[in-house]
Amino acid sequence: MERNRNHSPLHEPRGRAHGNGPGTISMSAAPYLVSSIPGNAPALLIALIGPDEARRATVSEALAGYRGASVREFSTYPGSGGELPRLLEGRHDVVMIDLDSDPECALGVVESVCLHGSATVMVYSAHPGPELLMRCMRAGAREFLPVPFPPGDIGEALDRAAARRPSTVPRLRKAGKLLVFMGAKGGVGVTSVACNFAVALAQHPSQKTLLIDLDLPLGDAALNLGIVPEFSTVDALESTDRLDGAFLSQLLVKHSSGVWVLAAPGRFPHYEPSHEAIEKLLAVAQQDFDNVVVDLGSRLDPQGTALFSENATMYLVTQAGIPELRNSNRLISQMFSNGGPRLEIVLNRFESRTLGVSEAQIAEALTRPVQWKVPNNHGLVRTMQINGTPLVLGDSAVAKAIRKMAQPVQGESAAPAKKKGFSLFS
Repeated sequence: MERNRNHSPLHEPRGRAHGNGPGTISMSAAPYLVSSIPGNAPALLIALIGPDEARRATVSEALAGYRGASVREFSTYPGSGGELPRLLEGRHDVVMIDLDSDPECALGVVESVCLHGSATVMVYSAHPGPELLMRCMRAGAREFLPVPFPPGDIGEALDRAAARRPSTVPRLRKAGKLLVFMGAKGGVGVTSVACNFAVALAQHPSQKTLLIDLDLPLGDAALNLGIVPEFSTVDALESTDRLDGAFLSQLLVKHSSGVWVLAAPGRFPHYEPSHEAIEKLLAVAQQDFDNVVVDLGSRLDPQGTALFSENATMYLVTQAGIPELRNSNRLISQMFSNGGPRLEIVLNRFESRTLGVSEAQIAEALTRPVQWKVPNNHGLVRTMQINGTPLVLGDSAVAKAIRKMAQPVQGESAAPAKKKGFSLFS
């Protein structure tokens, strides 16, 4: 929850906004804070983040006397699933963050704001120590303020922030698209489809595409693309305390097709990623790439993360077999019936004349139409795995089907399939 406060330098009665909604209030100058900002300079826009309401009120009072400052309060630490991008879109000049309520979460916000925004980040704590100070510096904070604030400290810090404020505010980069591939069960070809889909997206000249293999511990994206990476997804997930765009770039391999890859480990790791680690990895990736394709395999444990949020597109890969359709029905009814990510169904290894299952049975099982059909060609897929050459770069029916899937993501319209009579899959 956030609250707006427009602080005026005029001497007006002090007060606080009441209620749960946003409020605006004018407050008199704090006696120990004197501003030296030029009178014709634009007012500072300050984001004040702190779950502790009493301490947040104290900081707000201390900011009251700063010339024309406009303070926007946040009562929770912004998360990466939409709240943080909205905070950055606010074009704040200063972001002040309470460290004490949840130091790890607070430092994560510091890193994200410093990485993706131009604001001066200030942190404040009643328990300052050399280790905490060092971590704040590494995260990118420019000012460390002890609580209670020594007289004049906030004013001097804000003056420094005003002096380093750019004359033009850089445009915030829009977060990249999150495109998640999940299988109805193991063996339906999720990795082959996801890899070729990512390669197809990478052919767009103005879009950067990243493929993340989250099918832990035994993902095969690297095998499908014929690459031998030095680092893996686990290296990123285990290093969230220093994970930013620069660090992530060191873990990636660029395939000859143009797609960047964060592969699964080549060994068998005994590691289960936390939801927080997955969220951090996705947030960093989406800030640096236009398209983030995730191979999730048939894992369901990352539910509750951005992978299953309304900002993602989920491609459910299945086949026209009884076990696959049964699992698809269960997944759709339990995971996609009440909101969540946009769902698109991919019927892989499609053979119209040898389905073995009637169209009526398929329609009943899926409870919704199939958006994409990828033809069956075992030999072609096997050749890709042996040679490490993406089949989507060729001219096969499989390649054409996957390139057609990629067109809407690239901003192009996929040509509608020609219908032959009344048939669900024709």
